[in-house]
Amino acid sequence: MIIIGEKINGAIPSVAKAIAEKDEECIRDLAKRQSEAGADYIDVCSSVIEKDVETLKWLIDLVQEVCDKPICIDSPSAHSIVDAIPFCSKPGIINSVSLEGDKIDTVFPVIADTKWECIALLSGEKKISEDVQDRIDSFEKIMERAREYKIAPSRLHIDPLVFSVGMNPESFLGYAEVARYIKKNYPDVHITSGLSNISFGIPSRKTMNQAFLILAMQAGMDCAIIDPTNRDMVGSVFATEALLGIDEYCIEYIGAYNDGRFGVKK
Repeated sequence: MIIIGEKINGAIPSVAKAIAEKDEECIRDLAKRQSEAGADYIDVCSSVIEKDVETLKWLIDLVQEVCDKPICIDSPSAHSIVDAIPFCSKPGIINSVSLEGDKIDTVFPVIADTKWECIALLSGEKKISEDVQDRIDSFEKIMERAREYKIAPSRLHIDPLVFSVGMNPESFLGYAEVARYIKKNYPDVHITSGLSNISFGIPSRKTMNQAFLILAMQAGMDCAIIDPTNRDMVGSVFATEALLGIDEYCIEYIGAYNDGRFGVKK
């Protein structure tokens, strides 16, 4: 499982406060703790409308001071993402593009001949649809654009999108259907997701998020934007990989346990 550490995000009130106050030590600590917990990438999202690139640079520089994990550049602005790429010391992940507006045509030409990878959301040109076929159609259009720019399927992380199960009881089932379609037809494409949308509006959200993670992995998800310091969540990742036969003889599971990434040793 590819783990993208989610904690440096201006949408989180404590992080927004750290950004506003230019609290460098807070950002460094978040980066260091996620890296030490085993994150493969560190997501960096300013959630600042004005001076977005300036803030992204500040965050990226601080992360790179304390760890060598590649950056996942996260912004609603494709232009800000492209402008922030030179600040990264190594290729990472773009978060994200979709068929909306000029996002693909802004990002894909820039990363075409590089090792940068990219998250793509299966939202349409004008709306986000809960319909499975609409999302499959969006996926095929994105793959067509990727072929135009000669971006290999293995460099794409597709987010099939998930909606609150409290509003749509078939939310996960739709996500799983799209994920399985993608893995069947494009086995090298990664499947990703944040977890929080599935639990919006219902109690004990962490419980629902963890259940979604486990079932989504069974449907083909191999990349998740999560808190790598959440030991229960990390333990679920390793246990699920072992149960699915991805981790033969539980080698990774035992190694992660011995490294203290989850569980309590007696």
